[in-house]
Amino acid sequence: MRLSFTTMLANVGRRVGGYFTRTGAWASVDERVSPEVVLMRIIGVGFLFVMVLGTATTHPRPSLHGDGLIVAIALCVLFVGILVGNPRSAVATPTRLAGLGALVVAATVLASVQPAGLWEAAPYYVAIVAAMRLERRTAVWTLGLALLPLGLVSGFERHWGDAFSTVVGAVPWFLVMRQMRRMHEQNLALEASQAAEARAAAAAERGRLAREMHDVLAHSLSALALQLETTRLLAHDRGVDADVSRAIDQAHGLAAGGLEEARRAISTARGDALPGPERLDSLAEVFAQQSGLPLAVDVTGEPRQLPADARLAVYRTAQEALTNIRRHAVPDRVELRLDYRDDAVELVVEDHCARPADAGGVSAPDGGGAGPAGDGGLAIDAASAGAGYGLTGMRERAELAGGRLVAEPTRDGFRVELWLPA
Repeated sequence: MRLSFTTMLANVGRRVGGYFTRTGAWASVDERVSPEVVLMRIIGVGFLFVMVLGTATTHPRPSLHGDGLIVAIALCVLFVGILVGNPRSAVATPTRLAGLGALVVAATVLASVQPAGLWEAAPYYVAIVAAMRLERRTAVWTLGLALLPLGLVSGFERHWGDAFSTVVGAVPWFLVMRQMRRMHEQNLALEASQAAEARAAAAAERGRLAREMHDVLAHSLSALALQLETTRLLAHDRGVDADVSRAIDQAHGLAAGGLEEARRAISTARGDALPGPERLDSLAEVFAQQSGLPLAVDVTGEPRQLPADARLAVYRTAQEALTNIRRHAVPDRVELRLDYRDDAVELVVEDHCARPADAGGVSAPDGGGAGPAGDGGLAIDAASAGAGYGLTGMRERAELAGGRLVAEPTRDGFRVELWLPA
């Protein structure tokens, strides 16, 4: 497949100029760099290559004696200065300035001993690094102190043209890089502002939903709980049948529990602390009170702090699983286990029944648990799931937290397993 010229240019620029492009202010915009900037980098790297080649072939050449030794030492110091002062290195400003100072000294020596060598690249390098990595005042002083000795030495060696072209060339590079840095900082500020605006909009929407839940759902549940409390007292006063009285008591408990959950949901929508695994014991206690089945939370492994979405997924999955057991199954035994593993966190809610189906138990002919209406334990049907939270909601929470949910019948009941990655 043929590549466009722009694509080839960008690939070459990333490879040849990678040492410089993955640095400083360029690091975060490297994937969005324009072809013009890539071309500038290629030109800069090519210029350095020509300078190195010229230094190696110009008299006096680097050697181990005479002026050649001075050139060799100056080249070593220059490259050390480049490595220490380069934009990619995560060094403090004084260390970077020391590296640039060593580079300027080495370039000044080269300008005196080998006027046609690598020293002409030093002012451009100093200009780029100072513009990218130093504050404005420090950058200006650094560039000025670098250009002064280089220009003077080059002029004393009667290379005024080289001195003039170096100064004239380095200053525009400095200004261009300063402008690029300013644009990058403005982009970062704009992105931060947009993120803050999005967070504010999300918070406002959560607040609106919380107000709607409070005005509609919480008020309705509160009125329902009050009406059931009145009915319960009236039933007790008039000596209503014990089964009817118990049913009213249970309905009142469900309404009160729903009101409490609604209030917690409102608190969650307003940004308050989310419920998590630490409240599984409370869920088990409420389930035991409402179903008459003892339920203990079995926690294995070393408990640890989970992300907010994982915490909420564990709590809501356990809550919905227990609610479905209470509504759709008549089990003899229920298990709730939470296992903290090194690579994951696993929650298992499982119901069991030893009674056969024809005796009114939960063991369906196909081996799956079944409730009074024939529903399989936690396995509520599609209509029921669509009407409420259900298995679909549990799976969605698991996926949002990066995990998975398995809900399936067992030999004597039904099992819900939530797996979340560490």
